[in-house]
Amino acid sequence: MSGHSKWSTIKHKKAAIDAKRGQKFTKIIKEITVAARLGGGDPGANPRLRTAIISAKSVNMPGDNIDRAIKKGTGELPGVSYEEFTYEGYGVGGVAVLVEVMTDNKNRTVAEIRTIFTKAGGALGESGCVSWMFHKQGLITVPASSIKEDALMEIILEAGAEDMTLDGETFEIKTTPQDLEKVRSAMAAKGVQIQSAEVTMIPSTTTNLEEEAARKMLKLMDTLDDHDDVQKVYANFDISDEVMEQISG
Repeated sequence: MSGHSKWSTIKHKKAAIDAKRGQKFTKIIKEITVAARLGGGDPGANPRLRTAIISAKSVNMPGDNIDRAIKKGTGELPGVSYEEFTYEGYGVGGVAVLVEVMTDNKNRTVAEIRTIFTKAGGALGESGCVSWMFHKQGLITVPASSIKEDALMEIILEAGAEDMTLDGETFEIKTTPQDLEKVRSAMAAKGVQIQSAEVTMIPSTTTNLEEEAARKMLKLMDTLDDHDDVQKVYANFDISDEVMEQISG
């Protein structure tokens, strides 16, 4: 399993926990607000906003929350002005880590992110130190229990998806970033239960971790993901199913 896929699977399980829902809403609202500010409030003409709204609906965010976030972005309602930054660093065993943040206080956020890396035995790096190891890709996840593999494969290939794999109890469909919405819409039209749909960063190479290092790396990812200003975290670690079973046990 690739680092992204492993972390993606863990995050999907975490998202089912009610205690995380409020925090998830906050992160998506930030994304909607910034997307609307940069590209306008019409989802039809703003792909980034359209994708953010899809994420919002996937966690059952009320429509009123979405509308308010859009209006704050377009200036129709007052709101906080967020800036976007990407921090790069190294985790346990030299694992490459990308951290996307939205913040109204860059100095505070970078200090806190640096502290998180240091406490986990990692280090915040310079811009460009690891980003070259990643490339953008559309990723759609579907509960494996909700549809037969052959049926799903037929739908996604016809819609223009690049690949599909089974990761535990989840089908992961890969697309180009440009084709994400087209494939998602085709799946939705066929009644496919979509767990998530996002443009993500996929590592070109991975670093294998044994149990102790894997525990530390997952803790670092979890701590970063729980930070209020962090929108997304990517890493190139690889953890075998056997090690994951040891950690889960």
